[in-house]
Amino acid sequence: MINRIPPRALLALGLVTLCGILIAGLRPFHSPKNQVNWLEKENGLSFGRHGTVLSSGGFTTASGNAVSCSIEVWLEPADTWKSGTLIALYNPKALRHFSLQQRYTDLALERDNVALNRPGQNAEMIVVDVFRKRQAFVTVTSNGQDTEVYIDGHLASRSLGFGLSMEDLSDELIIANSPLRSNSWSGQLRGLALYGSELDSAKVAQHFKEWTHQGKPALTEDENPIALYLFDERKGTVVHNQVRSGVDLTIPERYLVEDHIFLEPPWEEVHTQGYLKSIAINIAGFVPLGFFFYAYFSSAQRMRGAAVATVLLGSIVSFTIEVIQAYLPTRYSGITDIITNTLGTCIGVVLYRTVSISVAASCKR
Repeated sequence: MINRIPPRALLALGLVTLCGILIAGLRPFHSPKNQVNWLEKENGLSFGRHGTVLSSGGFTTASGNAVSCSIEVWLEPADTWKSGTLIALYNPKALRHFSLQQRYTDLALERDNVALNRPGQNAEMIVVDVFRKRQAFVTVTSNGQDTEVYIDGHLASRSLGFGLSMEDLSDELIIANSPLRSNSWSGQLRGLALYGSELDSAKVAQHFKEWTHQGKPALTEDENPIALYLFDERKGTVVHNQVRSGVDLTIPERYLVEDHIFLEPPWEEVHTQGYLKSIAINIAGFVPLGFFFYAYFSSAQRMRGAAVATVLLGSIVSFTIEVIQAYLPTRYSGITDIITNTLGTCIGVVLYRTVSISVAASCKR
């Protein structure tokens, strides 16, 4: 039965499958418009599904070598049960990457493994149930060795192995996205501040009241403020740093990933969200490609080495998609996809051969 399908029909089915794979792998084929808007009746920015804001440079303290540091972020996620990168500080030359992330209702502080070169320090710190009530004022403060996280002015968690310093905060600031892969965060951001000092519990509580009642903290020199963003411009593409000679933020016209990973290795991809689901989809998506093209090459064209040619075609298609995806900010570029797509093509070849043998055996009976 399968061998009686017209060659043109087999080729058409193969090409339709190929087009479907290309559309699924490369949509939306361009960088979408940056979904960042000013709030209408209050200070702040609203971030959509694909939105990001970038700093115009890195941050430095007055002394240039501060050990202690603090971060204040006033925000409200659009959805409690979503994940995304709230803010990230990234230095591509030093391979350093620190981020605050929403993981459903939890807050995650994460230092990239490449940058983790300090013995005895953890790469991650989790604070549970931060976003269960949606809006939160987050304060992260550290003396370089230990880190405390306050939520709405109250101590929520302490880590004795997750130390931060101004070295971690001196890099380029990226808001609502990861610098390496699309991990956008949706919600509202009402305030952000960086300090080259450790804020004690009294200062944290005081700042929380000043932010939420007055819209900004009353800064003092001993706090060593590095950046203060009130998001009170309400128009334009620049968010001004209220600290003199500070670094401003820019709202790009198009959504982008600052340093998109090219062909990420499997041992790093395994830590990404939805990794196993992605594997299953990539295998299943290429099974029809292997099935129809092998049917065409072996039955219609009677090609020698039809199986090898089909698997090679699947690998080339997958490799091409992954290369192009490295230039599309909403997609991922990884070696795992090439492996799983090739495996799916192989399964399609085996499936066709199995079906052909079964059909031939049935016809002889």
